[in-house]
Amino acid sequence: MELINILAENYVAKYTSAEDSLLKKINDHTVANHAQAQMLSGHIQGKVLEFISTISRPKYILEIGTFKGYSALCLAKGLQPDGELHTIELRTEDANTCAKNFEQSELHKKIHLHVGNAVDIIPALPYTWDIVFIDADKTGYITYYEMVLPRLSENGLIIADNVLFHGQVLNEKITGKNAVAINAFNEHVAADERTEQVMLTVRDGLLLIKKK
Repeated sequence: MELINILAENYVAKYTSAEDSLLKKINDHTVANHAQAQMLSGHIQGKVLEFISTISRPKYILEIGTFKGYSALCLAKGLQPDGELHTIELRTEDANTCAKNFEQSELHKKIHLHVGNAVDIIPALPYTWDIVFIDADKTGYITYYEMVLPRLSENGLIIADNVLFHGQVLNEKITGKNAVAINAFNEHVAADERTEQVMLTVRDGLLLIKKK
């Protein structure tokens, strides 16, 4: 399902500040060489993440699901001088690519890449998170949300990606384990009296969540 009219998408891209040279390089290479290039945050969403980070000036950022490192590089731009971004990637091949991409950034000393299962890694990171970006396996979203919410700072923000899941959550009968899982996550957050949220129709959907 086409969620955003291609003409509107091109128009939005035209009037959104351009990617820096490293982000463009990662974007172009992923589109040209990866069968699932749509998993990359990309130009518009990346700029949204960058804006959120540079406005909020976080000290500690957690990213669950690194892929090629594009979104991590966007989020890292807003870190405080002594800030850290911790990003978790399950797939070794993608993690190796991320490490090479991070090395090309002047922010590489602030970015810490963890390879393995997020459920095991998150409890070992002793930080209070100012921003958490969830963009990993869709069936794990509720688990990740519940793991990070108690350690979210007072003014912290959880950002969940793919909450429209290619439009499949709009179907009268939702099928497919990932679409079902995303819809369950959206319902879970909506029913959570600890938080409030706003869903944005940026790309494949972003859900912004904060404590009440």
